[in-house]
Amino acid sequence: MDPSNSAPELKRQQRRLRFILQIAISAALGGFLFGYDTAVINGAVGAIGEVFEVSSGDLGRAVAAALIGSAFGALAAGWLSDRIGRRRSMVVAAGLFLVSAIGSALAQTLVGLIVWRVIGGLGVGFASVLAPAYIAEVSPADQRGRLGSLQQLAIVVGIFLALLFDYAIVQVTPDRNPVSMVGPLAAWRWMLMSEVLPAGLYGVLVLGIPESPRYLVQKGLPERARAVIEKTLHEPAQQVIERIQHSLENTDHGKITDLLDQRSLLLPVVWTGVMLAIFQQFVGINVIFYYSSVLWQAVGFSTTDSLMVTVITSVTNVVTTFVAIAFIDRIGRKPLLLAGSVVMTLTLGAMSWTFAGATVVNGSPQLVGVASVVALLAANLFVFAFGFSWGPVMWVMLGEMFNNRIRAVALGLCAMVNWIANWFIARTFPPLLEASGPALAYGLYATAAAISFFLVIFFVRETRGKELEDMA
Repeated sequence: MDPSNSAPELKRQQRRLRFILQIAISAALGGFLFGYDTAVINGAVGAIGEVFEVSSGDLGRAVAAALIGSAFGALAAGWLSDRIGRRRSMVVAAGLFLVSAIGSALAQTLVGLIVWRVIGGLGVGFASVLAPAYIAEVSPADQRGRLGSLQQLAIVVGIFLALLFDYAIVQVTPDRNPVSMVGPLAAWRWMLMSEVLPAGLYGVLVLGIPESPRYLVQKGLPERARAVIEKTLHEPAQQVIERIQHSLENTDHGKITDLLDQRSLLLPVVWTGVMLAIFQQFVGINVIFYYSSVLWQAVGFSTTDSLMVTVITSVTNVVTTFVAIAFIDRIGRKPLLLAGSVVMTLTLGAMSWTFAGATVVNGSPQLVGVASVVALLAANLFVFAFGFSWGPVMWVMLGEMFNNRIRAVALGLCAMVNWIANWFIARTFPPLLEASGPALAYGLYATAAAISFFLVIFFVRETRGKELEDMA
């Protein structure tokens, strides 16, 4: 090949890659807020219980309140994004995050806190649908997995920074207590208020990204779609537009009814997405991030040490997501899911076994010596396995496994189910911890991880390298 001819093409490819990466990162910032919002409550849980004088059951409801909003937000996001576009819907999500952060930080009653957390949950639900859908729709097929994984990377970075801020703000209090005042507000209120900055940044950035070309073609705006396609995809724009138009022939906006099947209630591909969404949560990943500080305190760690352990765990989650980014387009989605299921089963089983053998002191299990090390290592290996597999891969697959007609609404339904499963796990863990300690809970999560292996084997189809218009 003549170097003089290849050089301009190489520059065009580099410009295209930079542009795609820029807009994907902007969209993925919704994932950052997704992670930040769901994790920032971690450091505030104990303080909320103390300030509002609530039982463990009421505390569980307060923490899980955002998840109810997330479920409804996810379902609404699919419908709304098909009508006003992916970009405008992301702006709405940013506004919900912003309002929720301020309201939650200033809440004077538990009911008020729950209301504001539900509003924030709506934003989380929006982000969980919009980011993977948008990134999938603007990405070349050969890079879609890596770019889609940016959503999960943003989520885990959001989790890490939320937990790091929780830890840092407690350190500046006189007695290292989240109830203590830092300036005009208690430390736990600053934890919740800190979401204002990334929410504002998200709103500004998404205003500068183009609309999804798939959405533009669906709305009868092929010339606007052409301008986006020429900047993002390798193929001739007209060829892509014609392929999208063909996939949308004789169809209107996707509706919930389009997901139904007379024989099996839902279309088989939708059932697969729903089961992926359920089992991603049934392995108990968010117990680590919602309740880890409470959990580690229950087995003998101090408040400060438990927060530090939680920060370490979140770092593990960030680092391991790069493994998924490196391999998801090389070896495919299914191998990563299967490997993750195996390691999660083993590590959760180890945690269950360790806590089952712990000495109970004043009603709480106490880990000493080797047992505490095993529990800590198993917890971080579990997070490592989730981080390179079910964490990013599920969202990538949900963004690409459905056809153009039903993608947004099917992704919305699956995300809603994911948040309902998340709520169920978050809601049931405190009573399980109080009634029987962590052993039973981790045993149940290990069982779910084992089942997830067979789900992938028998029902999940590989999507690596396929065009979105070729999906079922």
